[in-house]
Amino acid sequence: MEIAGRTFLVTGGGSGLGAATARLLADAGADVVVADLDRHEEIGRFVETDVRDETSVQAAVEGALELGSLHGVVNCAGIGAALLVVGKDGQPHPLDVFQNIVDVNLVGTFNVVRLAAVAMAANEPGEDGERGVIVNTASTAAWEGQIGQAAYSASKGGVVSMSIQLARELARHGIRVVAIAPGPHHTPMLGLLRDDVRAALEAQIPFPSRLGRPEEFAGLVRHIVENRYLNGEVIRLDGALRAGPR
Repeated sequence: MEIAGRTFLVTGGGSGLGAATARLLADAGADVVVADLDRHEEIGRFVETDVRDETSVQAAVEGALELGSLHGVVNCAGIGAALLVVGKDGQPHPLDVFQNIVDVNLVGTFNVVRLAAVAMAANEPGEDGERGVIVNTASTAAWEGQIGQAAYSASKGGVVSMSIQLARELARHGIRVVAIAPGPHHTPMLGLLRDDVRAALEAQIPFPSRLGRPEEFAGLVRHIVENRYLNGEVIRLDGALRAGPR
């Protein structure tokens, strides 16, 4: 799919991976709608959006349609927490925290997919019959969840599992679905790490031995959008990291 002149909806586009992606798409000539709770950069059209809420997401989709047809979605909205199943105080993992992480990362992703797919299915087909592309954000924690990541791993594992199913089901509408599973990246979620903890984490990454850069994530999104034969896949972006239990 050509990026220039197309309209993209980027959830979580207010910061981190989403902001880098929104910026790249805008620089490539796309019309971009940033759907997030907060906005830290002036990129595209901003629509305050809670991905858990149907009315909120529909408003973001309609905001994209006001710019023309909706051609692509990049789901970057996500949250995390580090909590033990049995806490150090002997108390169980708070159920409401688990539910909220799953609601944002997994249910929120599907909420955006289902509403955006309806809009994209109405597009006139392009080359190869393509009408749209959806890029979801999973995580390497889907396979190698570390201690304290029960909720986060479960939510991202669901995103991984949905990828091939969604690609198969939406194929009849000419809509591709691909997921990216990033390892540790320079994002607000990791921004609070102490320097020594960050250095220890980077030392585990074979090559390059550093955290990923949001621009590298955005570059992969661009390749997915432009390569019509990429579909139903989950692509790891992690410098060959296979995380240990801690």
